Amino acid sequence: MHAPRETDEHWTSAYHAPVLVREILSLLAGASSVLDGTLGGGGHAGALLAAGASVTGLDRDPDALIAARERLRDYEGAGRFIAVHGNFANVDEIGALEGARFDGILLDLGVSSHQLDALDRGFSFREGAPLDMRMAGADASMTAADLLADADERELGGIFREYADEPRAMRLAREIVRRRATRVLSTSDDLVGAIRGALGPRTGPADFARLFQAVRIAVNDEMEALREGLPRLRDRLTSGGIMAVITYHSGEDRLVKRAFREWSAACICPPRHPVCTCRGAPLGELVAPRGLTPDAQEIARNPRARSARVRGWRRAA
Repeated sequence: MHAPRETDEHWTSAYHAPVLVREILSLLAGASSVLDGTLGGGGHAGALLAAGASVTGLDRDPDALIAARERLRDYEGAGRFIAVHGNFANVDEIGALEGARFDGILLDLGVSSHQLDALDRGFSFREGAPLDMRMAGADASMTAADLLADADERELGGIFREYADEPRAMRLAREIVRRRATRVLSTSDDLVGAIRGALGPRTGPADFARLFQAVRIAVNDEMEALREGLPRLRDRLTSGGIMAVITYHSGEDRLVKRAFREWSAACICPPRHPVCTCRGAPLGELVAPRGLTPDAQEIARNPRARSARVRGWRRAA
């Protein structure tokens, strides 16, 4: 696979602006077959296909599959691209992927620009957006409104603390519980009002984005999906194959970093264990151990990229 000369801007579409395209192409430069486990609008897949790889795209959102297939129809017609409906966490249960192995695997854990901008999907804090936030209607039964109505104070506090790094998480949880006693929290305005009521009138877009993201992660059980999916995807890599994961949240990044480090260790026995009884050899090695982040030019072009980081891991040959 060779890196095309086009800039990241070339892969931006009305559906989504993919982040860290050049970095992904560099990490997966040796891959001839790639699984894009979070296909979205097909931006990363398009760049990988243009670089010469064959790509299997997987996404839990039917809208994303429609957009990607339209964008990449020439590659699909040539037999170099296929789109599959499903959640990467359930890769072993997807019949179309039974027995498939890949030289490269990509996960982009962010929400697409299309999902953020579609008011009815309820991912953003724009005025009047419904508190939905499900990645796909059939893939999650609980909406954000359901979560805010049913979760107890302790659970809500844990969501805001763990997924938004919010130091006043319990204060916000108490405010939500107080407000929902007299009215249903059903729109973005209701959650924004609770945030301002708990954390003060000076809270702004950065706070809303962080706290709405925490609710989205909980609604879609994204951390558990990542925890379960990573080892399953690792086992789908060919010898010497590389996995690249783009994260946007410190909790996601910690989970990925810990998994990659554990897989790269020769021994994972408990401390003071007298004799090694584990695998006794690393499963692979870290690639770009500190991760790669967007440069100032990319952030200026696409502010949603500012929190992105990609980490890589190579399976042992």
